Amino acid sequence: MCGIIGYTGSLQAKDVLIRGLKRMEYRGYDSAGIAVQTPLGLNVKHKVGKVAGLEAMVENMDIDGTCGIGHTRWATHGKPSENNAHPHTACANDIAVVHNGIIENYATLKEELIGRGHVFSSETDTEVIAHLVEEAYDGDLLDAVRQATYRLAGAYGIAVVCDAEPGVIVCARKDSPIVVGQGKSGALVASDIVALIDETRDVVVLEDDTFAKLTFTDGESTIEYFDQEGGEIHPSVTHVDWDVSAAEKGGFPDFMLKEIYEEPRTIRDTLAGRMVNGHLQFDELSLNYDELAAIDRVYIIACGTSYHAGLIAKNLIEAWSRIPCEVEVASEFRYRNPIITPSTLVVAVSQSGETADTLAAIRDARIKGAKVFGITNVVGSPVARESDGVIYIKANKEIAVAATKSFLGQVAALTLLAMLLGQLRSGLTTAQIRMLFREMADTAQHIEQILADTSAIEEAALACKDAQNALFIGRGIGSTICYEGALKLKEISYLHAEAYAAGEMKHGPIALLDEGFPVIVVATKSPTYDKVISNIQECKARGALVVAIATEGDEEVKKHADYVMYIPKVRDCFSAITASVPLQLFARDIAIARGCDVDQPRNLAKSVTVE
Repeated sequence: MCGIIGYTGSLQAKDVLIRGLKRMEYRGYDSAGIAVQTPLGLNVKHKVGKVAGLEAMVENMDIDGTCGIGHTRWATHGKPSENNAHPHTACANDIAVVHNGIIENYATLKEELIGRGHVFSSETDTEVIAHLVEEAYDGDLLDAVRQATYRLAGAYGIAVVCDAEPGVIVCARKDSPIVVGQGKSGALVASDIVALIDETRDVVVLEDDTFAKLTFTDGESTIEYFDQEGGEIHPSVTHVDWDVSAAEKGGFPDFMLKEIYEEPRTIRDTLAGRMVNGHLQFDELSLNYDELAAIDRVYIIACGTSYHAGLIAKNLIEAWSRIPCEVEVASEFRYRNPIITPSTLVVAVSQSGETADTLAAIRDARIKGAKVFGITNVVGSPVARESDGVIYIKANKEIAVAATKSFLGQVAALTLLAMLLGQLRSGLTTAQIRMLFREMADTAQHIEQILADTSAIEEAALACKDAQNALFIGRGIGSTICYEGALKLKEISYLHAEAYAAGEMKHGPIALLDEGFPVIVVATKSPTYDKVISNIQECKARGALVVAIATEGDEEVKKHADYVMYIPKVRDCFSAITASVPLQLFARDIAIARGCDVDQPRNLAKSVTVE
């Protein structure tokens, strides 16, 4: 989850590193640091807190050097502190390492290294890498890094510099993202493409157990790639075509609001090219339609927000194709023994395409013989590469930690998959597919209508901003929308919230209600609308403050709810797309009113690349 940057070239490394770290700060922000090769040796600077603090600290420092590495941290081993901030050095302070991932056997390695006289200065797992490289170094940094990685168990994306090899950076990866690019002024490495786009749009995504050596000498930079045995390899280059402005706020006060306003485009882009001559088009899926038609069980595996998208898809897959569908948290799926056969389809959903638990679950499923589809936002990501086919959600870069536009993109992509399975299993006719596709495409315009006037959402949020707890309830697809709404409120406002199917209220949760307790109800027009109105009445009878999301023109709900957030009328199967938007805005407005950082909520990072 941490952000890694490395640069060797003709520019001052300090400036390039800080710029890259600021671009990647959504990956971690409890501490940051840089290590620059200078005429006096490695100059390493750390700062607890966000990158801005590090930037201010080094701004007027004379750190003269054109090769270095940097890191912005999300803590796994060791609390946030200067000692635990990266880069980490070994005993002689002439080798520095930045690392994203978790070294699972670090405790054993640390004990061995201490026994051989090494002195540690941090509580992190990363520091063992620096000491292993130091121990193996004999004039060849690439070889030393290769030898060190043989000892590592777990996930790592690393970049290493050595005082004895000016202008050289060696990087390696295993189950943690590393991208390398030849820029205008030199060579760069990072854990995310966003850190490289000022210099280049052509990058190499390192595969597991491969290495890159970046060198700048005599005014020229080169990049060489190697396998684990040290043999030279020639990986393919990926061209990045999304706009650099995706990494900027574009006039919005925060990335989260900007990305919510980009949701109509996300829906349109995700659907673009999917309907050709009246038929669904999926060129990326390697399975033919006969193989897909033979699927008799579907697992959707995901984490967090992606899991909620899966819950919505379950309703649609089972309704349209009559194929049993289970949705599982990836971290649980991988540790049990699910029933998987060659006719099982596993759908892995991950915004980043690098979620550790989801990747592990994919690999387990493939070993058991399942077909695997990936749904992700990142071209060339591990989920995309390790699946039999992939549906990209076309959300462009998402910077805010809380997923908004990528969630709607996932819902749209999963809905397309549900349509395809329904068509192949004869649950949907061609005419129905065309009609459903057209109506889903219309939701982009519906979202624009919601965003045109958000005053009712803001009013409801202000009424709830001082609450300590909140309850979200709904029925059918409405209940799955509530799970995501409650998560958004928790993660960015730190207000405790829970979501329940409304029919469960009298089985326990109703005991929570008292005067002024906020209850957010998804009360859109659906087959269970009358039941939801009854649930609202039960809440009001106990003094709750009710905020309802209702279908435009519904006057009945106004008689019972304290605040109503209206959304355009859509078919119930598409209500998750439209109803999620006011819930995202509601959570953001409360967080802003409470003084919270909506882009970088505490203890969270955008991409979870460790267990």
